[in-house]
This record gives sequence, C-alpha cells and structure tokens, in this order.
Amino acid sequence: MSNTPQSIPNTGALKGVRVLDLSRILGGPLCGQILGDHGADVLKVEPPQGDDTRTWGPPFRDGVASYYFGLNRNKRIQFMDLASPEGQREIKELMAQADVVVENFKVGTMEKWGIGYEQMQHVFPHLVWCRVTGFGADGPLGSLPGYDAAIQAMAGLMSINGEADRDPLRVGLPVVDMVTGLNAVIGVLLALHERAASGQGQLVDASLYDAGISLLHPHAANWFMNGKIPGRSGNAHPNIYPYDVVSTGTSPIFLAVGNDRQFRLMCKHLGQEGLADDPRYATAGQRSVHRAALKPLLETAFAALDGVKLAEELMDIGVPAAPVLNVEQALQAPHTQHRELVVRMGEYTGLGAPVKLSRTPASYRFAPLTEGKAFLDAANDA
Repeated sequence: MSNTPQSIPNTGALKGVRVLDLSRILGGPLCGQILGDHGADVLKVEPPQGDDTRTWGPPFRDGVASYYFGLNRNKRIQFMDLASPEGQREIKELMAQADVVVENFKVGTMEKWGIGYEQMQHVFPHLVWCRVTGFGADGPLGSLPGYDAAIQAMAGLMSINGEADRDPLRVGLPVVDMVTGLNAVIGVLLALHERAASGQGQLVDASLYDAGISLLHPHAANWFMNGKIPGRSGNAHPNIYPYDVVSTGTSPIFLAVGNDRQFRLMCKHLGQEGLADDPRYATAGQRSVHRAALKPLLETAFAALDGVKLAEELMDIGVPAAPVLNVEQALQAPHTQHRELVVRMGEYTGLGAPVKLSRTPASYRFAPLTEGKAFLDAANDA
C-alpha cells in the first residue's frame, strides 16, 4: 500500500480534527475509521508487534489479514512501545496536538504507564478521550476484559437468537463490537460539539456491555410491559407477522409486512383475498397470535412462484419483501454499487461509508497500512 498521502481532497465534516487512535481489535478501530472517513486526521499507534487483527486470517495480503484491512482505512500508522519511557514521551507530544484520543486498553493499563485519562486530563484539558471497554471501569464487572460473543451471551442476545427448538445462537457478525464503535463515534461527536462552547474535553465511556443491553429492543420493551421472558423465534419478529423468511417455488424470500394495508395488498396479489378477510389474520395483532397457522398457508400460495420475481413484484406494489442473498450477491448488487458502498483504492477494496452528507461527504484518502509519524499540517490536510 502507498506510504504517501492520497491525492483525493479531504471533503469531510471533521476536517481539521486530529484523532490519536491507540485502539486495537474492532470497536476502537472502527470508531477511528469512521472519524477518518469523515475528514479527521487519524494517527494510529500500534504496539511493536502490531494490532492483533493483523493475524486474524486467512485471507492475508502481504502477511496482513483482511480483518485488519476492514477497520483501518483513512489512518496513518506507526509503531510505538507505550510501556517504555520513550514511547510515553512521544505519545504525550502527540496528545498535546490531538483533539481526540481513542483507546481500548484494559482499565488501569495506561494509568500504570502514567498516561491514562485521569492523569492526562489536567495536562491536556482540551482532549476528548474516548475509552472503549468491555464493562466500564467500575461496578460488579468493571475492569474485566470483554469479548463480543461473551457479551452477546451475557446481554441476552443469544437467548433470543436462533430457532425456537434449537440452542441459543450467536449473531453471525460482531454486532456488539460494531455498535460499541458506533456509540463511541456518537460520544466523540457529542463531546466535540460541547467543547466548542466550553473549551473543555471530557471522557467518552463506551462499553461493550452497555451496547449489548441497548440492542434488546423490542424484547426489553415487551418484558417491561408483560413480564414474560422472550424466547427464540428464528427469523420471525416477536411482535409482527408475517415478518419472516418464507419458502417459495425457488429461493426463499423475507416478508416484512408491517401493517394491515400491506397484508391485504399481498393477499390480493396472490389471489388470496380470503386470508385478509379471515378474523384470524385481518389485523396485525391476530396475525401475530395465529402465525403458526398463517405461515404454511402463505408458503402454499408461494409454492409455484419464483422467489426473486415474487419479491420484486411485492416491492413494486408497496409490500416490503426481499430475496435472501449471500454476501457476494449483496456486495455485487446494482444498488450497492449505486450507493457507493464498495470502495476501491489501488489493491484495497472495502466497505464505503454508510452516512452520506450532501455538502461534506466522506472521502477515502489513505489506504490501510499508510505510514505516518505526525499529524498533518493544517495546510496539507488533504
């Protein structure tokens, strides 16, 4: 990958914001990448052996795993031993110039080195310090390390994921880590906004545990109201039906029928108006109660139909439906390309920024593994 700044101009809303990314693995690096995509000048400092995710493969390119490439765009990286006096001196010099620090060390590690938030806030009161942890710094589980799958288990996510007659199931992507990274971005932006008025930085506390618990809607809302412990319902929604994967004559499709009007439109399209008139299925609440009887009736009506064509037809008449695509099909879909959700920079290919701003769009200036020892001069913040 290139070791020099890209010629693409910085058009992002965060142009001029300097971010010191000291994080590893996923939540922190994702936060840094999003800030970088939207214009921040991000310097990533890795330990001498590199971020652990460099080894999380295959696949690899030049000895670096794809996992790392997916989280470290729009950063310039260097290696530094923060446990050494020299590393501590150098990192303080960078902190003096930074607006934001992102770190996810185990609570107490940076304090042991004399460069933790509590020690640095008086030296650099302007700093917005984003701390990503497993459980936060205190409380019954405070300071313990956190891992996505373990938090999925502890936060109740696995208990509601999977088929009703099967074991609890981990969500098939690191949803807790990724939501923690998004929460970290939100917290950083809130703190930067407040700093514009007060001139003071503050601590942004983003934990995996908090993120996991926050994902429990609507199951938490249901439990708060009726006291019933939610169970697993497979692909089906606990409150709405048909909101489920259903079989067709070819490939399965997902139906997301959210109201009575949509259900009646679907039934009319199928020539099954009687279903919409049946008291068991005429209203959303009754469809949810009688879902076990409704699903086979729908699948019988779909049995002679092509799934992809049916999904397109339903969408055309205002009934949310979708074919169930694999990852390759999703990434190659025409609308994925239209929304610029795949980014290419030389040999690098990655996912594009999902947030689109009309005047200050994201830009892709540095491919992963671009080196950098210092923040860019304001005049050269390309």
